[in-house]
Amino acid sequence: MTEQHQSESRPHSRYTRQMRYAPIGAAGQLKLSGSSAVIVGMGALGSVIAQHLVRGGIGKLRMIDRDIVEWSNLHRQLLYMEEDAEQMLPKAQAAYHRLKAANSLVELEPVVADLAPHNAEQLLTGFDLILDGTDNFTARYLINEISIKHNIPWIYGGAVGGSGVTASFIPGETPCFQCLFPVPPSAGAIDTCETAGVISPIIDIIASMQAADALKWLTGNRQAMNASLMQADVWHNQWFGIRTDQSSKPDCPVCQLRRFDHLEACHDETSAASLCGRNTVQITPAREMQAVLPEVARRLSAAGRIVLTRYLLRLELQDSNMTFVLFSDGRALIQGTDNLIVARKLYESLLGA
Repeated sequence: MTEQHQSESRPHSRYTRQMRYAPIGAAGQLKLSGSSAVIVGMGALGSVIAQHLVRGGIGKLRMIDRDIVEWSNLHRQLLYMEEDAEQMLPKAQAAYHRLKAANSLVELEPVVADLAPHNAEQLLTGFDLILDGTDNFTARYLINEISIKHNIPWIYGGAVGGSGVTASFIPGETPCFQCLFPVPPSAGAIDTCETAGVISPIIDIIASMQAADALKWLTGNRQAMNASLMQADVWHNQWFGIRTDQSSKPDCPVCQLRRFDHLEACHDETSAASLCGRNTVQITPAREMQAVLPEVARRLSAAGRIVLTRYLLRLELQDSNMTFVLFSDGRALIQGTDNLIVARKLYESLLGA
């Protein structure tokens, strides 16, 4: 076969097995190739979801993540390799390189950012579907409000230990996320990857269920979508679904009263948040900055060992066991502590209040 013939036949043969599945067929594949989605969080769940959608032939995929690849990610975040951790690549960028090599026909857009009230509408609107790959309720409440406000369906997923849960939310048809979870769980009330650990098979299962519902929606098979809050425990071999069609709350502030309190929240101060299971605090400035990383590196060179990459600055402090990772938007990760006060003080001492 000539090189030209290979080039011409490759796109046409790529999806043949998927198109032979009757519910998708040629028409569904065409819809999928003309569709778009955005994934929030390219960690464990997000990296599996992205592979299914990209290899399946979605038209466009935006991938949002605030973090970098670390060694502790590699046992469950199946898209990443050792070299990604060695190079401290942002997950969104590492995902882009891996997925582009898997399917060059898909339009991929990596975004290194933390989803927040000031950028949520810019990052999440204009897509056919939103997929949750996050590990925190704050981001999910933001996604839910964007979903209702802009009439975009989204698919929730979460996993810890050997169990996980997923549900699909369609504005105007299903209860919204806040109907099911009116308030976030209090600190320490639920298990996290830090307290209970996590095994990779449950990640694959939950993310694959999310991806399956995404394929249903994007290929025009919405009637086949999951209508329950599905729960799975692979360690104890338990599967069950909880019907949610009667769970809409007539006084829900989001889907009924159309109040978007999380989106409209105003943060005038630098915020600090401990990241689940990481012994790391994220510091986010009140307003997005444009840090010139080489200049910051020169100014902080006396404080410890600095590694400067295209995407970030990493400072290993010589007088403590903490590491300071700075992104160009002014956001930072303080590794080696989960104390918010200590992390905020370090940030301000290095960059100014």
